[in-house]
Amino acid sequence: MFTLASLAFAVSLAAAAEENCWPLAPNSTGGPLTVLKAAKTPNGFSRPEKGWSSWGIQATPGTTPSYPLEELGRRGINQDFIIQQCSVLADPDIRTAGYDLCHIDGGWYQDNTDEHGRVVYNPELFDIPALTEYLHGIGLRLGIYQKPGVSCDARNKTIIGTNVTIGSTFIDVVDTNGNCYFDYDNPNTQLWHDEQIKLWASWGVDMIKVDYVTPGSNTEGSGMPANLSGTAIAYHRAIEKSGRQIRLDISSDVCRSEPYWSIWSRNADSIRVDTDINSYGENVFVGMWKVQRTIEKYRQFVNLQLMEGGPVRLRANLDQLFVGNPANVTGVTDAQRITLMSYWIGSSSNLLLGSDIKNIDRLGRHLITSQASLDASEFCSQYPMQPRNPGTGSNQAMQLQAWISGPDDKGQAYALLTNLGPSQGDGGYATIGTGAQLVSITLADLGLAGARYTATDVWSGNITAVEKGGSLSAVLGEGESRFLRLTRG
Repeated sequence: MFTLASLAFAVSLAAAAEENCWPLAPNSTGGPLTVLKAAKTPNGFSRPEKGWSSWGIQATPGTTPSYPLEELGRRGINQDFIIQQCSVLADPDIRTAGYDLCHIDGGWYQDNTDEHGRVVYNPELFDIPALTEYLHGIGLRLGIYQKPGVSCDARNKTIIGTNVTIGSTFIDVVDTNGNCYFDYDNPNTQLWHDEQIKLWASWGVDMIKVDYVTPGSNTEGSGMPANLSGTAIAYHRAIEKSGRQIRLDISSDVCRSEPYWSIWSRNADSIRVDTDINSYGENVFVGMWKVQRTIEKYRQFVNLQLMEGGPVRLRANLDQLFVGNPANVTGVTDAQRITLMSYWIGSSSNLLLGSDIKNIDRLGRHLITSQASLDASEFCSQYPMQPRNPGTGSNQAMQLQAWISGPDDKGQAYALLTNLGPSQGDGGYATIGTGAQLVSITLADLGLAGARYTATDVWSGNITAVEKGGSLSAVLGEGESRFLRLTRG
């Protein structure tokens, strides 16, 4: 019989499972600042990725008039559309700013594998080797999308150069899309991944996003296995053997408990800290309620990094960055676009634009190409920001937030002050007020006591002197922020 008690028990089990999958660091109330530094990722990258990804438009096609109306009986991407968008990345100011990755999300591959059971491009939509040749020729790079496992049509095919049937490496699971999954304890499973990566490397692929990795990803009802963490290990090993430097991003909202945290840290270059940020079913890209949730997930992520104590080798990926188009297309105000850019830079996240960059506006171009933006992203790529909130320097979720990146050995740091606005459900904090709010934090709460600082607004260029023992303050509207470069002396 269904009872309120049984419902409460089910809810408590779900909460326990979530807690076990996404552990939380203890609350702190300031104290001495531990500077968080970044190091090279497992595949040898020193900075987060920059560029553009197709999924933002694929998920909300009403935002982009040039999106193909129909391909193979459905609405979807093709090579011409990808070239139209990614060619904008070759504009001198954008390319110089480092936005050089053209990432194709789902839809580039055909349903069936080739004669050796490898995932290949759909020739009716793409010619990936020709695309990479074009992109590399204009100074850009290519990223692609993959999911764990492989189409079950590969079952009776043999791994190239062997007599091993691919089906002999499968576990007894078939998902609702007809995909099969590997036994990661079977050594021949690695052979398949080696050959798959070898093929993609021969095409000139520079980055791979592996989506729906479990535990953590939302795979309810899909029939996918509950633990696909071995896919990160297998792809990382294959990349190492390929002789080509390829970035590996694991998605989405994967578990951060052990042993998974260590698996991602040893094999992936970045992990998505949350589920998709897109406004599915709408004619805008994003809404602030998902932005609030993503920021909260980053707070949880970086607090775990601080607990770990060592340099950051696993980058946070906050998902696509929607700052390139006007407010009526993006879905948030221009002030909130500035906030998104500030958080994505400060968190040392991948900066993969999801906007319609064929129609990037003046503000969008300024946010990604201004010298102040480049300086901030370079600094924060080495010093991911951490929460140090007003009043105590705490690490907790709050509507009125403050963050610190650095300082470096010369005393330079970046601070971010934000009024995230009333909680829209998943921000992790209680609403303290609507409308404009005063956000004020002392240098001591930021962990910068004992010196005078000059604060330069990253976006406006306004300069303010902050005396020893002083404060940073701003009156901020809902979703508004101030991103400040702090120089000592």
